[in-house]
Amino acid sequence: MWQPPSLDHLAELTDETGLLQHALGDIPNREYGYCTDDVSRGFIVACGAARHTRLRPEAVRLARNYLSFLHDAQLPDGRFHNFMSYDRRWLDEVGTEDSIGRSIWSVGVGVSHAPRSAWRDLCGDMLERAVPVVHDLQHLRPLAYAALGLSEACKTPQRELASIEAALREIGSRLRAAYETAHTGDWEWFEPVMTYDNARLPEALLRVGRALDDRDLIALGLRTLDFYESVVIEGGVFVPIGNAGWYRHGGQRARYEQQPLEAAAMVDVALVAHALSGEARYRRLAETALEWFYGRNTRNVVMAAGGGSFDGLGELGVNRNMGAESSLAYLASALALAQPAAEELRIARSQVR
Repeated sequence: MWQPPSLDHLAELTDETGLLQHALGDIPNREYGYCTDDVSRGFIVACGAARHTRLRPEAVRLARNYLSFLHDAQLPDGRFHNFMSYDRRWLDEVGTEDSIGRSIWSVGVGVSHAPRSAWRDLCGDMLERAVPVVHDLQHLRPLAYAALGLSEACKTPQRELASIEAALREIGSRLRAAYETAHTGDWEWFEPVMTYDNARLPEALLRVGRALDDRDLIALGLRTLDFYESVVIEGGVFVPIGNAGWYRHGGQRARYEQQPLEAAAMVDVALVAHALSGEARYRRLAETALEWFYGRNTRNVVMAAGGGSFDGLGELGVNRNMGAESSLAYLASALALAQPAAEELRIARSQVR
């Protein structure tokens, strides 16, 4: 079993306000302040870390900090701010769709997994205000992020589920419609181009399908995951789509700059695919994606250090800054695989209706 990682670097990036976005090497960079995007991811990681006895005290402290930030970030209409300066001023009227989707994801996770019952109740209140926002989201990734949180909230029977299930049905329908529009005989995907956080799209289908007991959505999630795997696994090595050009259908895929969030997304989708299908190859796929951080990548460079990750893997070198997004991607991946496979499978199977 993989060992849970250290939270030391995450704690260094966190102050009394929240989680600083960027770092100079492993030194927190105050210039760019905070963003709800990263705090949302931080809260999800802290909730997961709190399940490990050794990490729990620090994880609970971090979760309290991050939930306080998220509560302050939520607007009366359910949406969220994203950017806050170091002197605690919100810099936007409303955040990006991605940040709103990730915020919904985080409070949905908090409904089921926040380490204290009062915090779970607060997350439920925040999610209730945010659910109507889902219907206004225009882009696939924010919808997918929201789906990940809503599907977690469905696991808590005391919550009012009708609005959550309605939102999940809409997300499932929109992802399926996108696939029907974009896919061809040699392109089993949702869009004509693969960009960032790609694996979150099939993951959303799998989790929505599980929550709604929709076998067709699960089958489509597995089909698109298998296609994505065929693109990004080369000789047993995870080679994510690089953000220096992406990958348009019919064109050449970008191999660099590789980002840690791609490995984290692959770990998560592979684990839920393993849980739903029982196929051991998906567990191995998750491990292959995690190994990207430990040097099993196209440059044989270890990306993880001191409980964090370097920010990017380029053709000519490594971005050795260790910002929040990259470090949280590593922590999320390592924590997900620190859970014993048999227990992970038991939990997932018990949640399939």
